[in-house]
Amino acid sequence: MEKLLPFKTIRGRIITYTAAAMLALAVITVTICFTVFQSFLRRNQIQSAEYNLQMVCHNVEDTMNNFTALSRWCSNNGEISHYLEAFKDRTRMPSISSGDSPLRITAISTYTRLKEEYRNTPRASEYITRVIISPVNRRNYLLVSDLAAAGTPDAAGTVARASYFEEMCAAPDYLWDGFHSDPFSLVDPEPTIPLIRPINSPYSDQVIGWSYCSVSARLITDSLRSYPQPPDSLLYVTIGSRSYVLEDGSFREGIPEYTVLSRVDGSANNPDTQVQKIRMANGSSRFLVTCPLGVEGWTISNILSESAFFAQRQVYLLIIGFITLIILCMGAGLALTLNKAIGRPVKRLCGKIDDIARGDFSRMEEIEGPDEFGIIGRGINGMSENVVTLMDKRVDDERQKKDLEYQILQSQINPHFLYNTLNSIKWMATIQNATGIAEMITSLARLMKNVSKGTAAQIPLKEELDLVKDYFLIQQYRYGGSITLDCQIGSEELYRCLIHRFTLQPIIENALFHGIEPKGCAGHILLSAQRVQSDLGTVLQISVTDNGVGMSREQIEKVLSAQSAPGADFFRQVGIHNVNQRIRYDFGEDYGISIDSVEGQYTTMTITLPYRLNEL
Repeated sequence: MEKLLPFKTIRGRIITYTAAAMLALAVITVTICFTVFQSFLRRNQIQSAEYNLQMVCHNVEDTMNNFTALSRWCSNNGEISHYLEAFKDRTRMPSISSGDSPLRITAISTYTRLKEEYRNTPRASEYITRVIISPVNRRNYLLVSDLAAAGTPDAAGTVARASYFEEMCAAPDYLWDGFHSDPFSLVDPEPTIPLIRPINSPYSDQVIGWSYCSVSARLITDSLRSYPQPPDSLLYVTIGSRSYVLEDGSFREGIPEYTVLSRVDGSANNPDTQVQKIRMANGSSRFLVTCPLGVEGWTISNILSESAFFAQRQVYLLIIGFITLIILCMGAGLALTLNKAIGRPVKRLCGKIDDIARGDFSRMEEIEGPDEFGIIGRGINGMSENVVTLMDKRVDDERQKKDLEYQILQSQINPHFLYNTLNSIKWMATIQNATGIAEMITSLARLMKNVSKGTAAQIPLKEELDLVKDYFLIQQYRYGGSITLDCQIGSEELYRCLIHRFTLQPIIENALFHGIEPKGCAGHILLSAQRVQSDLGTVLQISVTDNGVGMSREQIEKVLSAQSAPGADFFRQVGIHNVNQRIRYDFGEDYGISIDSVEGQYTTMTITLPYRLNEL
C-alpha cells in the first residue's frame, strides 16, 4: 500500500512539490500573461480605433474649416456688403438703358468675386451644393453652384421658408442642428448641413442680407468610406443635439441604446478622446470611443467590435498555451531529473544499509560524494567502521573481564578450609592468652570469609569499611603500630551507599606499600566519603590520602594501566587497575579512580561512584 502512496517518501514529496510549484508557476504565468495580453489587446484596439477616428476627424475638420471660412468671408466681405446695400430696396435688376445701369456692373462684379472665392475654396465644388447671397427682401440674390439643377426659381425664398432659417440666422454664431434635407430636392432629398449667417450694413448694425452655404453629408460619409468597420461595430456622428448612425454608407438618425458603466481613463493617446465602457440593450459589454470632429458640438463615436477583439485574443491564447506547454515540459523534465538525482543515491544508500544488516561493514566509496547524499554516505561508512571498532573493543573488554574474574578466582584458594583452620588457631591463642594473635587471626578469618563470597556483588559502604579495618589491623601488627587509619564519613546515610566488594582494600594496600613503607617512618592514612553534586548528577566520592613518598606521573599511569609488578600478597593481585576497570565496566567511563599526588608529600586516590543506597 505504501508503494502506491509516493507522497510518503521524500522523493515523492520533492517531485510532488516541484510539480505543484511548476503548475502554480504555469497558472500564475498564464493568468498574468492573459491579463496583460488582454489589457494590451484592448488598449491596442482602443488606440487603433482612436487613430482611425482622428484621421477622419482631421479630414472633416480641415474641410469644414475651409467651408466656414468661405461662409464668414461672404458675411464680412465689403464688396458683398456694398452690393446688398445697393439692392436692399430693389425688387428687380436695373435694365441696361436705365439710369441705374451701373448697378448691373456691381452685381456682375460681386457675383464674379463670389464665384472666384467659391472656386478657390478647397473641395467646395465637391461638397458645397449651393452658396446664396441674398438681400433681406430675397430679391436680386446671388447663387453659385456646380449642380446642373442649381438654378431653382426663388431660391432665396426657398431657403428662407425652411424651418431652421430664422433660428440659425438669429444665432450669435453658427448653429449646428444636425442634418437637414436639401430644400431644393423634391425627390430623395440629400442630407445637408446648412451654414446661415446674417450680413450687416457696412455703415450700421442693420441686417441687410444673409449668406447660405449648403454642405453635403457626403463630406462625412466619403471620409468614412475606407474606415475599417466589422459587422458588429457601430459608427455614429453627433452634430449638435442630433446623432446619426452610419448604415450602408448613409446616415440614419438615431443612436443605439446603451448604458454607460464607467469611464476608461488612460487608454487613449489624445486627452480629448473619451473612452467608456457601456452595456448594450442586449446585455453585452462593449467599449465606446468618441473623438471630437474639430467643429464645436461635432463628435464621431465608434462602438468597438467584440468579434475582432476575440479573434485577436485567440492568437494570444495560442501564444499563452505554447508558453504554458513549455513551462509544463520544463517542470516534467525537472521532476524526472530530480527523480534520477535522488533515486539512485537513495538506492545505493539503502543497499549499503542492507549490507550492514547482513554483517558487511566494509567501506563503500560509491555512496560518498560532494552532495548531501555523499555526506550521508560518508556518515554511514564512518558509522560502519565505528561499529567494527566498537565490536572489537567490546570483545576485548569481555576478554579482559573474564581474565580479571579468573585471577580473582585463583586468589580464592579453598577459603572455607583456611577459615576453619584459622578459627582453630584463634581458640588456641585465646587459651594461651595471646590476644594479639587472636585479633590477627579474627581479622584474617573475616577477610577469608569475604573472599569466599566473591567480588561481583555490591555491598554497603559500612561492610566495605569493616573489611578495610580488618585488613589494616593485620598490617598494624606487621608494621609494629607505626601506621594509623582515620575514617571520616560525611553522614550516616553514606554507610548505606553501595560499593563493589574489595574496592577500598587495594587502595589502602597501595598507600601502605608504595607510599608509607618506602618513607621508612610512621605514616597516616585518611579515608573520607562524601556526597557530591557534579555534571553526572549526585555521586559518591571516596578519597584515600596518605602522607607517604608520593607518586610521579609515570607511576600514576603505570598503576592505572596495570603495568606495575604484582606483589606476593594475594590481595594485591586484585590491583588498582582492576578495581578501576570494574567500576568503568559497570557504570561507564565517567566513573572510576583518579590520582592526585605530590612527590615527597602525599598521594590522594579518589573513587567516584553513582550515589545508590542499599534498600534492605
